[in-house]
Amino acid sequence: MGKGRTIAGLIWENWQHGRCKALWVSVGSDLKFDARRDLDDVGASCIEVHALNKLPYSKLDSKAVGIKDGVVFLTYSSLIASSEKGRSRLVQLLQWCGSDFDGLVVFDECHKAKNLIPEAGSQPTRTGEAVLEIQARLPEARFVYCSATGASEPRNMGYMVRLGLWGAGTCFPQFQDFLGALDKGGVGALELVAMDMKARGMYVCRTLSYKGAEFEVIEAPLEEGMMDMYKKAAEFWAELRVELLSANTFLSEEKPNSSQVWRLYWASHQRFFRHMCMSAKVPAAVRLAKQALAEGKCVVIGLQSTGEARTEEFVTKYGLELEDFVSGPRELLLKLVEENYPVPPKPDSLGEESVKELQRKRHSATPGVSFKERQRKTAKWNVTSDTDSFEESLSESDLESTESDEEFQICEICNSEEDKKLLLRCSCCARLVHPGCLVPPWTDLVSDDWSCYSCKEKTDEYFHARDAYVAELMKRYEASLERKTKILDIIRSLDLPNNPLDDLIDKLGGPENVAEMTGRRGMLLRASGGKGVIYQARSTKEVAMEMVNMHEKQLFMDGKKLVAIISEAGSAGVSLQADRRTLNQKRRVHITLELPWSADRAIQQFGRTHRSNQASAPQYRLLFTYLGGEKRFASIVAKRLESLGALTQGDRRAGLSLSAFNYDNNYGKKALMMMYRGIMEQDPLPVLPPGCSSEEPATIQEFITYAKAALISVGIVRDTVICSGKDGGKVSGRIVDSDMHDVGRFLNRILGLPPDIQNRLFELFVSILDLTVHNARNEGQFDSGIIDIKANSIELQGSPRTVHVDNLSGASTVLFTFSVDRGITWESAKSLLEERQKDGVACANDGFYESRREWMGRKHFILALECSGSGGTYKIFRPAVGEALREMLAAELKSKYKKLSTIEKANKGWQDEYEVSSVQCMHGPKCKLGTYCTVGRRLQEVNVLGGLILPVWSTIEKALSKQVRQSHRRTRVVRLETTTNCQRIVGLLIPNAAIESVMEDLSGFQDVES
Repeated sequence: MGKGRTIAGLIWENWQHGRCKALWVSVGSDLKFDARRDLDDVGASCIEVHALNKLPYSKLDSKAVGIKDGVVFLTYSSLIASSEKGRSRLVQLLQWCGSDFDGLVVFDECHKAKNLIPEAGSQPTRTGEAVLEIQARLPEARFVYCSATGASEPRNMGYMVRLGLWGAGTCFPQFQDFLGALDKGGVGALELVAMDMKARGMYVCRTLSYKGAEFEVIEAPLEEGMMDMYKKAAEFWAELRVELLSANTFLSEEKPNSSQVWRLYWASHQRFFRHMCMSAKVPAAVRLAKQALAEGKCVVIGLQSTGEARTEEFVTKYGLELEDFVSGPRELLLKLVEENYPVPPKPDSLGEESVKELQRKRHSATPGVSFKERQRKTAKWNVTSDTDSFEESLSESDLESTESDEEFQICEICNSEEDKKLLLRCSCCARLVHPGCLVPPWTDLVSDDWSCYSCKEKTDEYFHARDAYVAELMKRYEASLERKTKILDIIRSLDLPNNPLDDLIDKLGGPENVAEMTGRRGMLLRASGGKGVIYQARSTKEVAMEMVNMHEKQLFMDGKKLVAIISEAGSAGVSLQADRRTLNQKRRVHITLELPWSADRAIQQFGRTHRSNQASAPQYRLLFTYLGGEKRFASIVAKRLESLGALTQGDRRAGLSLSAFNYDNNYGKKALMMMYRGIMEQDPLPVLPPGCSSEEPATIQEFITYAKAALISVGIVRDTVICSGKDGGKVSGRIVDSDMHDVGRFLNRILGLPPDIQNRLFELFVSILDLTVHNARNEGQFDSGIIDIKANSIELQGSPRTVHVDNLSGASTVLFTFSVDRGITWESAKSLLEERQKDGVACANDGFYESRREWMGRKHFILALECSGSGGTYKIFRPAVGEALREMLAAELKSKYKKLSTIEKANKGWQDEYEVSSVQCMHGPKCKLGTYCTVGRRLQEVNVLGGLILPVWSTIEKALSKQVRQSHRRTRVVRLETTTNCQRIVGLLIPNAAIESVMEDLSGFQDVES
């Protein structure tokens, strides 16, 4: 039974108890049909399902709408929707439920609300806030959180406020306290959360058996053409970056926007090469799909991006009929350059009208009369009688002013009043001159905008300078425009792949044979004549756009189409498994052409083909190219899968294992910093770079130079300069602190490097990461989640002791005490070696070894067996503790131990150490911790706190923090199984030295509670 029918059963049960209203929130309105099917399957056909998106914003229980009971089915988008008049769906639902509503509210696919508590620097999503608000506004309602990926990390549980794991009455007053405790506890703490919720009866988790399902990671080979295409594209992006840097230097005024340009540049850079990686896998995907079809199976291909935006832009620009499919990478590049290449504004030329305006403005402050004229005007004005009226004074003044203009118009060169009618007035400086007084005399016709020689000379000089300046600006503008045009022409000439979705559909037989379940509205189809392609809407007269995906799904499930291509936008919640109720029960082959950004999305995609009631389990084919940078996307998924398994199943090992691709963690950050410091020659590289020889130091230096240049080209190394002096020719620069630990940025950026250096850099990073993890294991600092305690014999001592009972749920916290014999007898060790020798897999260095130095007056003995395909690492077995957790390198083995030549000496030494370790630790009888020390002790007592842990978590942490030894202060989750009756226990390991302190604090906590 799947979660859909489980929800339907819960609704039906509440209906039987008189709670006849329910809200079912999911991710897509199409899933309303699945909800109807699930209710019918549990016998609840009488319960109506009302799709909220088909209803008006008025009261649901009004006469016009008439919904009195039943299930209102809505999407998370509806929770935050409102009408044009401002009416809210959330308010509408609250009004329908009423303040005393005690019915069921189901958050199906509840991971949609996970970003209520985002990481630093981000804002909560409106969906998360709406989910929180409806829980607060319906205090009596019964809430169900339902998802296959409810919380891929603890932060994503922030909206689950009704669980009672934090808040008043718990040991975590705020969610941040709960989050902090889990962060410190690591993966094991997440597993305890799941177990705790199960113990309280608030958590139901069922995992569909993966029996019969097959997982295979397939490396898609890069064809020669694609390899060449990728290399040229990487070189072009590096050149484009230099072009943008150069172009920006001429736009000092525009520099405030340059940061936005670079954000767009790197975002487009990532999308471009991700698209290239996906296109590189299309031939392999087509080959796998055709092979599966030939074997009588059907195919589901999963991807995330459809390239619809680029296709629609291209169709809008060039029409519905095209010569070939649209190249997404090319259109992305064209858009980036067209919209963001810095081109200076085109300068305006100064026309005739502009000349006149300039002349007028230049002398706008200069009066139109001479100083003498102003003096005479003023004198005349002052003669006016004070007794005259204002009107008379004004009139006389005006007349006298006019008279003075006529009377005192004189040439400002000869100061003569003769030939007034011949005087010329300069349009710039307003001077009056006789034509004959000018040198040379003016003999041409006089225009209205005539200017004197002096003003004309100044104006000509200004316009000459102005024209030179404008010409320079125009030159820069035209050069920049020409450069931009040339770059666009280069982009158009690049050989780049077509949109993978259209390419896949075309190569797998067209839309007649391929069911498409995506969010795009239209698609490109091969023309009937075979020449060119035509853009066509996916909807038809018979099938509306909102029902297209459901229609395509039905064609696939009926076997009319045997290939389905799905994206997250179009397939959320859709069932595509080999359902026993459908006609198409062929085995599904699920190919992931493009891995989703996160583990929960990966699980959601995988879950389309692996569901309940299926006739056969699917085959999963995860496609990767060998390009190191592409593993960035697998890295994000793998980072979540370990914790996702912990939160959903109480066992991280139950999730799909992609841990080999998990680079984005604390160890990855440390490894990246070591690699960067090595490449920048601040520290020596901790490992030998790929393709280099320790005997030829020049090869290492050559790699460092090449790697540094590569990091400069993708913007990781900044502020580069070429050194002079003794370091002449070397390039120096810096890597900003935020980039030193940013694994995601490193993996994103190296996607844009040519395949050779990209893979060498990635191999170097992984080698340093492996070394870092190896060292962490050696130091006992590696967080591996739940630790399996393996031993020769594990038995429960006495009856478990209840140390705490939760007042709310009645669940108890129990202390288990086990006696554990970790040793391995001589006979068992000898048989391990003999079996390897008998099977023909033993190596020359396999055998028994003796320590070169004594420890506490005794030498120690081990059995070393070389690991297959490990290249010089050994599994180690000791008489007192059996198989060691960590493997040992050959160099360490040879330096610390010597191989024994005779089996007799090994026999005696092994048995002596086996016996002594039963009564004392390896520190000897004078150990300061006495019987509490378990280092090297074969027989020991192990205390495990199981059952309900979260309510007493802080109490246990405080008790452990008082311990002397650092290793005793850590909270470690362990799993063990008794030898006699195979009883399995998972819980917190309490060191023997801390047991009294923990019990004392727990008893005090119990007293306070009661």
